[in-house]
Amino acid sequence: MEAATRQAHPGGRWPISLVVLAAAIAILGWLGIERGDELSQAGSFHGRQGVWLVLAGCAMCVGSRTPLDWLRRGAWPAFGVGIMLLVLVYFFPARWGSRRWIPLGVLYFQPSELAKIAFIVTLARYLESRESHRRLGGLVVPFGITLLPLGLILKEPDLGTSLLFLPVLFAMLVAAGARLWHLGLVAVLGVSIMPLFWQAISAEQRSRITAVFQQRDGRAPTVGKADGFHLHQSKQVLALGGAWGSQVEGTRVEDPAAYYLPACRTDFVICMVGERLGLPGTLGVLTLYSLLFLRGLWIAAGARDGFARLVAVGVVALLAAQTIINTGMTVGLLPVTGITLPLMSYGGSSLLFTGFALGLLVNVSRQPRDMFDMEPFRFATARVQLP
Repeated sequence: MEAATRQAHPGGRWPISLVVLAAAIAILGWLGIERGDELSQAGSFHGRQGVWLVLAGCAMCVGSRTPLDWLRRGAWPAFGVGIMLLVLVYFFPARWGSRRWIPLGVLYFQPSELAKIAFIVTLARYLESRESHRRLGGLVVPFGITLLPLGLILKEPDLGTSLLFLPVLFAMLVAAGARLWHLGLVAVLGVSIMPLFWQAISAEQRSRITAVFQQRDGRAPTVGKADGFHLHQSKQVLALGGAWGSQVEGTRVEDPAAYYLPACRTDFVICMVGERLGLPGTLGVLTLYSLLFLRGLWIAAGARDGFARLVAVGVVALLAAQTIINTGMTVGLLPVTGITLPLMSYGGSSLLFTGFALGLLVNVSRQPRDMFDMEPFRFATARVQLP
């Protein structure tokens, strides 16, 4: 359909369905964290999570009200700050075997969360006004923008977060009009250098990958072999919930070791939801995430501004990749990587920046936009050139 024949509306209103979906996911995560407190009989993480959720809601409001022109002009400075903070973490002592956090008194800030948002905004800023990425050689700069934070995060080491950058890059390149056969060629090249990547990662990271191919039923692996142990326990805790969950069936195994799952409130929070609410709870979480991502793509599809469209696509790709990796690792389909589940896992930095990212989606939806039809799904048809 021609642009002149499209109907348009001025925007300005919040996408209530997006907010409701995000709130429902956050509530299920809060219930899972509460269950983790009950099973571990230690701490009150669900109380603190409630505070972080309120702050995440504030961050969402900030993201929804931040002028897109500010984001456009501040993209490269924000990217520079993100890179500097990723370097700064190496000057602080390691926690739990990695350098991912900057201590701020009693709190710890994780710069990789800021780097993810800065990366999306910067890549959108670069792609919106150029056509070079439609050529094979023009992909060098977007991949350079991607590999710099990716390499720093991988070295921390944080395999899970580093894995998010490439899916986001490919999604945004497709939305910006890059040729699919160029991206396919790059993907084949990437697969061909996997042996070099294998040698570059640490022994611990390699063990997390090999653990996926060494799964077995029965007795749990030794606790010291954390990768196989985490994977075994996550699947066992999910199974202990039964079909309808322990809260309905009243099932409870007397052996406390059966419920022991490190990081049950963070990386494996969906296991707590499955144990508490059973299969309907787990499927409900996945359904809510799917609807949230579809709503985000709907928002991206109707955006008139090329920068706004690319930011929306990047946010959806980031949250979707993070959700797929996290849920995949809990059931043994993907390596255990230590990555949080958006809106559900306990943690300040993750929740705040997830809230801000969702606020950017709200922001895009409030801009003047086209009414939904099939044409907006051709994301690259309406490009905005910078003056």
